[in-house]
Amino acid sequence: MQSFRSLFDLRIQPVFPIVMYSFLILGTVRLVLDGLKSSQSNVFRVYGRPRCGKNKVPLVVLPYDRIDEKCNVFEGTWVWDNVSYPLYEEENCPYLVKQTTCHKNGRPDSFYKNWKWQPGGCKLPRFDPLKLLHMLRDKRMMFIGDSLQRGQFESMICLVQSVIPEGKKSLQRIPPMKIFKAEEFNATIEYYWAPFIVESISDHATNHTVHKRMVSLDSIANHGKHWQGVDILVFESYVWWMHKPMINATYGSPHNVQEYNVTTAYRLALETWANWLESNINPLTQKVFFMSMSPTHLWSWEWKPGSDENCFNESYPIQGSYWGTGSNLEIMNILHDALQELKIDVTMLNITQLSEYRKDAHTSVYGERKGKLLTKEQRANPKSFADCIHWCLPGVPDAWNEILYAYMLKDYQNFS
Repeated sequence: MQSFRSLFDLRIQPVFPIVMYSFLILGTVRLVLDGLKSSQSNVFRVYGRPRCGKNKVPLVVLPYDRIDEKCNVFEGTWVWDNVSYPLYEEENCPYLVKQTTCHKNGRPDSFYKNWKWQPGGCKLPRFDPLKLLHMLRDKRMMFIGDSLQRGQFESMICLVQSVIPEGKKSLQRIPPMKIFKAEEFNATIEYYWAPFIVESISDHATNHTVHKRMVSLDSIANHGKHWQGVDILVFESYVWWMHKPMINATYGSPHNVQEYNVTTAYRLALETWANWLESNINPLTQKVFFMSMSPTHLWSWEWKPGSDENCFNESYPIQGSYWGTGSNLEIMNILHDALQELKIDVTMLNITQLSEYRKDAHTSVYGERKGKLLTKEQRANPKSFADCIHWCLPGVPDAWNEILYAYMLKDYQNFS
């Protein structure tokens, strides 16, 4: 028995160090892999993040990151959350324009920043800027529309820019475009000014006015050449159509200007847009979204019967059922029908109802008019000068981007 134990010990002793070294190596590998998951990894700090190519770290989207098919993220309520929200602060995002920086411009309250959109019966995934950037690796994302869409573009930049090191990000202005680049991901987030989507006399990025509208309902090629090959397109067009019920436009001959009912003109413009999509979009490699109308809060009697004000001095969302007269259901139906008839898939993000509740979140008298901040005298007259169309940032457009992000996660193919 003793000789058997001695023989066993002799056989085990040479193997024991090998086993111990194996455990040490496995432990070290585990620590390195865990470290690579962190945005603060020393490996990334010393060697930089992996760029495009064979050595890039693949993004894996897990089931709990994806919204359920049955989840309607557009129905829910705004929940107070001053711990997790806002997702960024305006002073930490250098890419915001003065039109949206309400707190910096003198707004005394900041409650509008601390509301989280909570869908009923399910949850939106927490916005993860690194995951979004991984999904955008070697890709282009473009927001197309008017100044409201520019606000969503700026919101998206602010949501991601904090995780990108200084010197590795840039914003370039090439009218009618703005291009934000994340160098280490070879990714761009872009904005393109096209308030009617189709061509118009308002297509100059800065020299335009809603009071002079003339739209070419069957012309889109000058815009479309900038959209070709873009991986993710996010369209929006509404407010500029609704300035008056009639609009000057051409259809067919560029010299035959006629007055059209806005709903008829909108339908014809969407047909032109749809034809462009079907001729230019590859549904296997490109994704198209359309944002529904952004609501206005121009008349307080709609949520506060008997009053005669607007969104100025509002500090809390509307509670209970509400739909303002500024949101045109006929336009919504036209958009719905146009998307149904398309031969390619376009995802409509119906942000109208959730935004209807947010009478408190507009720039009001704390924004710009004609490129300049309001004067003291103008601020003292909110009934005439309050902007109840555009949104403060941080604010409501961040929720739109949280929903857009959720849909991108839902559609993301692992190891693609």
